[in-house]
Amino acid sequence: MRTERMTILLSPASKAAVSARAAAQGLSVGEYVRRKIEDEEDLSPEQEAELAALVDEVNAAVPKMAQSLDDMIQTLRRTREKVERSLQQGAA
Repeated sequence: MRTERMTILLSPASKAAVSARAAAQGLSVGEYVRRKIEDEEDLSPEQEAELAALVDEVNAAVPKMAQSLDDMIQTLRRTREKVERSLQQGAA
């Protein structure tokens, strides 16, 4: 197979993202890019719609999850304060 070299310009952030994706799959950057170029599987309209619906669900869930985490943090802080008071009273 005859090959030719191709040079592309990317921002540092884009280069880092491509490098990280390649490394995550255990591939060289060149192999990762070749596979991505050769991958001609486009999503069907149904798949696109399903992904859009999933994105909407995730976007709706994130604020609720953040609030739950904030609530848990407050509960942990209150619990830690109670434990510290109990330990101080026990030591006195």
